[in-house]
Amino acid sequence: MRILIAIDGSDVALRAARYAIKLAGNLKKTPELHLAYADEPLMRSVALNLGLEGTARYHAENSDAAMRKARAAFNRAKLEVREHLSVGDPAATILKLAQSNRCDLIVMGSHGRSPIKSLFLGSVTSKVLGADAVPVLIVR
Repeated sequence: MRILIAIDGSDVALRAARYAIKLAGNLKKTPELHLAYADEPLMRSVALNLGLEGTARYHAENSDAAMRKARAAFNRAKLEVREHLSVGDPAATILKLAQSNRCDLIVMGSHGRSPIKSLFLGSVTSKVLGADAVPVLIVR
């Protein structure tokens, strides 16, 4: 089994990572775990000012900050996890990573917004869930 855990650095994403750890511990065979962070692209003018190296460093630092606590939780659980940093639309990136790594499940957090707020705000979780490509487990 392959599980992709979507991380954005929030407390709810950390809860999703901890749930994935618990799930992995309950399976007969340890699953292949993928920890994914999708960073929004920088505005073109900002990226041009930073240059290629500066832009890469910016995204790497964002990824490290977002994954730090989840990475520590996987390390404490003695579970190996593959880390992925992608730049692009978070929902599309999560789905692409799940498909390219042939994941059987996506685990991600939801802030538990009301349906009305979600309709206007457009959450990454609802976009991934609506894609119907890979089963999604939502942790609140």
